[in-house]
Amino acid sequence: MILEQLGIALGLASLAGLNLYLTTFVVGLAVRFDWIHLASKYESMDVLGHPWVLGVSGGLMLIEFFADKVPWLDSAWDAVHSLIRPAGGIFLGLAAMGNLDPVATVIAGLLAGTAALSTHGTKSGVRAFLNLSPEPVSNTTASVAEDGMVLGGLGLIALAPAVAFFVFLLVVIFCAAAAVWLWRRAANIWLRRKQIAQHS
Repeated sequence: MILEQLGIALGLASLAGLNLYLTTFVVGLAVRFDWIHLASKYESMDVLGHPWVLGVSGGLMLIEFFADKVPWLDSAWDAVHSLIRPAGGIFLGLAAMGNLDPVATVIAGLLAGTAALSTHGTKSGVRAFLNLSPEPVSNTTASVAEDGMVLGGLGLIALAPAVAFFVFLLVVIFCAAAAVWLWRRAANIWLRRKQIAQHS
């Protein structure tokens, strides 16, 4: 069913924007240990279960787990991943869609990249905003919440991919608007603090 394929593709792309390595590692484990049985149209996702892919994604997931909880280091990590997460979202989205004609592949890739960039933009905007606060606890809380959202999102994709399509469509629309607002707000606060520091 095309709606289920779209739900898986949009869901994986969106979750890649939050935590690419956790998404890739958990899906890879599911493929490797046959927690999910891939239909022939999803055969391109087999590569996620390869031991080398699991090893690299698992190692990067552990690095991100710690880097994501340190104030300002998390924002630096997000900045580095401003291209990596959307690219990963494109790969996962296209893998979930299977074989498409060239025109559909380009369109699907653009939409998957947009979905990943939207969730990444919101995540990095929230982190930039939190880093302007004096206490570091919020970074750890946000990181754990994001990991929980990724695992919950993967669960939704596995149990109800058609429903996941509509859920993630709303998530992407919300994140696109929220990312713009968060970055503007964080920039305004930063500029105000800079002006106060200059006059003091």
